[in-house]
Amino acid sequence: MSAVVVGALVAGSSCTQKASDEAKREGDATLNAAREHVDTAVDKAREASESAADAGKNVAQKTADKTKAIVVTVGSKTSEVVSTSGEVITDGWITTAVSTGFVGEALLKGSDINVDTKDHVVTLKGVVGSGAAKTQAAEIARGTKGVTRVVNQLVVK
Repeated sequence: MSAVVVGALVAGSSCTQKASDEAKREGDATLNAAREHVDTAVDKAREASESAADAGKNVAQKTADKTKAIVVTVGSKTSEVVSTSGEVITDGWITTAVSTGFVGEALLKGSDINVDTKDHVVTLKGVVGSGAAKTQAAEIARGTKGVTRVVNQLVVK
């Protein structure tokens, strides 16, 4: 009987060892699969983070480029519209200066001239007494600071 008990113990111990080894192999395989999964997830997160950082850098660079372009444009426009006396030359300022230039001009007495200014382009409309008056009005407009072009639509009557 003791042989049976010893045999049962040995057989039981052998079965238990087999089961234990099998469980350990399965646990190791599961642990390795989990590690691979975590490594893959970490790699994907790192790639996504780098991609987001690159996108942020691109946006920052585009914003800086656009800001620089705006500054250059504003700077060039500012230099165009400030007179030597420091006055800002707007379309309204030009219209007033051209109209004031007509006052006291003998050739333009009795003329009815409308002065419109848009983007520093002066348009003259209305009626003058002679061709010389039409030419004189255009010359006064052209000689006004800030004027880039004159459209002379004056009619001689």
